[in-house]
Amino acid sequence: MADEQVLRAQKWVNANYGSVAGYVPCAEDGKTGWGTMDSLIMALQHELGISPVVASFGPTTYAKFDALGDIGFDWDTNRNIVAVLEFALWCKGYWAVEPGSEGWFTGVTREAVEKLRGDMGIGGDGVVNAKIAKAILNMDAYVVVAGGTDGIRTIQQWLNGGYWTRDAFSIGPCDGIYSRDVQKSLMIALQYEMGIAAPNGNFGPGTKAGLQSHTVGQGDSGVFVQLFSAACVFNSPTYDDSGQKVVTTWRSGFDSKLADWVSAFQRFNKLTENGQGDFRTWSQLLVSMGDPDRPATGSDTRFEITASRAEWLHAHGYRYVGRYIYDPPGSTLDKEIKPGELDIIFGNGLRVFPIYQDNARELADFSYDTGYEHGLNAHKCASGYGFNRGTTIYFAVDYDATGEEIDSAIVPYFYGVEAALASQGKRYTHGVYGSRNVCSTVSAKTTARFSFVSGMSWGFSGNLGFPIPRNWSFNQIKEFTVTNGSDTFDLDNDVASGLDPAVSSVNDPTGPADEFITYVGRLYDLAGTYGATGNKRSQLVMEYIRHQSYGDTGWNFLIGGYDTGFVDHCDSAGMSVRTSFTDPFTGYDLGPEHLMATANAHLVTPQPDNEKSANGGDIGGWAGDLMTFWTDWRNSEQQYADPLQFAHDKLAVPGVVSSFGFTDLLGDADGYLLARAVLGGTTVVDAVTALYNGGGGLTRFNDYFTQRWGNAADCKLSAHNALTAVGVKLAAAQTYLIAKKGAVLPAAYQNVPGGGDKLSDFEQGFVDALLARMGTEKRKAAVYRANHDKYLAAARSRAARR
Repeated sequence: MADEQVLRAQKWVNANYGSVAGYVPCAEDGKTGWGTMDSLIMALQHELGISPVVASFGPTTYAKFDALGDIGFDWDTNRNIVAVLEFALWCKGYWAVEPGSEGWFTGVTREAVEKLRGDMGIGGDGVVNAKIAKAILNMDAYVVVAGGTDGIRTIQQWLNGGYWTRDAFSIGPCDGIYSRDVQKSLMIALQYEMGIAAPNGNFGPGTKAGLQSHTVGQGDSGVFVQLFSAACVFNSPTYDDSGQKVVTTWRSGFDSKLADWVSAFQRFNKLTENGQGDFRTWSQLLVSMGDPDRPATGSDTRFEITASRAEWLHAHGYRYVGRYIYDPPGSTLDKEIKPGELDIIFGNGLRVFPIYQDNARELADFSYDTGYEHGLNAHKCASGYGFNRGTTIYFAVDYDATGEEIDSAIVPYFYGVEAALASQGKRYTHGVYGSRNVCSTVSAKTTARFSFVSGMSWGFSGNLGFPIPRNWSFNQIKEFTVTNGSDTFDLDNDVASGLDPAVSSVNDPTGPADEFITYVGRLYDLAGTYGATGNKRSQLVMEYIRHQSYGDTGWNFLIGGYDTGFVDHCDSAGMSVRTSFTDPFTGYDLGPEHLMATANAHLVTPQPDNEKSANGGDIGGWAGDLMTFWTDWRNSEQQYADPLQFAHDKLAVPGVVSSFGFTDLLGDADGYLLARAVLGGTTVVDAVTALYNGGGGLTRFNDYFTQRWGNAADCKLSAHNALTAVGVKLAAAQTYLIAKKGAVLPAAYQNVPGGGDKLSDFEQGFVDALLARMGTEKRKAAVYRANHDKYLAAARSRAARR
């Protein structure tokens, strides 16, 4: 939406400086952006006598402005300089002066500058010096913006207030968002406190030495605890052993709560757990590679792993090695796996994770079509080596991609990769190699299973101001040369999280879900010897698998009890409840208990004839998860006032832990489809086999949506009815999952001012989550198939020309 004052600024600066050498006019659209700020900077430079002008507030601009001294009330040496500052204040949302009075530094201007300085955290009179002018003439915000938090903003203001007068420190944003600039501000503040002569924000020898002598722990207080806990907040949340988020707050005293968070952070990042801010913990908080000299069990290299190299690796504590499955034509690196190499690796107790890289060093190397071609080639190469079904292949992004480039090219590239792998039966899942920002974004938007983080490129913009991805499997921290007798080769040290087990053999005939399918088959056979027939055999299988975790009074009320006699029958036969298996299509671990509880619910309470309604079967699946997610939002409303944004950020987003996570939706969809298949006369064994080994998982979300709702409008109405409708089972679930957890019931919330709109947005968030997952499948199955056909046609044409 256009802003009248911003539009006046744009018209003024273009009209007055359009003919100045080097000046680039800004768009006159009433929208604040870098184009407008750059034009104002160039106008300032002209007034300072700089020619030609450039779109940068650099050292010369700073020095000439600094020579003017403080600019404040009634300063009239150069009214155009005052006007530039006032128009920039308008663009930042401050009431700079009475409109039309630009050029006069009035009392209104002084109040605006005082407000700005207060928002920055520096306080003081309403005057402008060079450092403040530079901060005015950029796009930094000094109030909390969407996605920001008050907790981070408080730290940003504290950093500005404590260090802004120091030469090396620039006034940073106070927008509540951890970013590259904020990370640098923290580092410079830390360097000042350690007495480093010329702070620069880099993680150099002086900083490392200083950190080694500044361990902080429980009972300590003061500025180093403040700086350490600030770094903890910037890296929050971390995750505990169960994958749940652990958050912390900023503090000046190192108490037991901070120690608990540090312990969780250390475990998550594979550091020695002691609950203290030691050198390695400081390092991991501050830079993406952490301490590059810490022990690592993972590695990657472009060099062949010969017998002597494999022996050296194992003897020095390595257990994983990343190797390339492709070397593009014209390459001189000779990095592809050699014949017999895998046998040598496996024979020496090492595991392999495959890497695919075809250039991937600049923006031009990435597009959907390129990703599709690379995905097909990666499947061909991996199959040629015999990599087993379910193996994750890491596709490389080997340059510092910006956020805009990630969205415009990198993500579409991975859509292409994902589609190509799916077109070949999804034998392999895709992972991503790149900066933290690349890995996190690609994982969230394309269901990349694991992230191989290029941590040693700590200066990458994508590694500054971004926490390590939740699904990190390897963190590349150091490159060095191995000397093994007369042999030398380059090796990268990779810290392994243990998420990706990597590969210890090839050409195995079984898939990730085969053991689970066999397990279901054994239970089905036992149901037969127990005397059950027809669908009852499948139902008994579901009851046995869910009985431990989903067999309490609430579930008995919802879908009935389980057959204790059959449980004893299975236990006496040596069976036990499985708690996990790997989905071949996503690489995620699924919970059989949740899966079969959902299937059991839909089996005993088939879906209602009216797709817009909801019933007890739905509560056993999506509706129960949605009620829990409603409670989660109500308890998070201070941070997420917008329920739609909350849903977009957290509801069934791959790699994001939430009360309604991606694997929960997988279980809801698969459980529903299994029940429908059994109700249609298929055994649970055949249904599970078709879903996980027969390709059903490729279209699970589309099949689920089509069969249960059919369209988005009915889906949203069904969600609304699940949350608000009356009925014995619905009311009981709403009470147990919402009211007893301290949240207001949706039926009551919709009657408060604005509540109805927010409830509608929340329900739309559920629909959007389904549509997002369906969209990925449709791209694979429809739109992407056209690209596959186009690629094949082009390949045939190339072959014909040869």
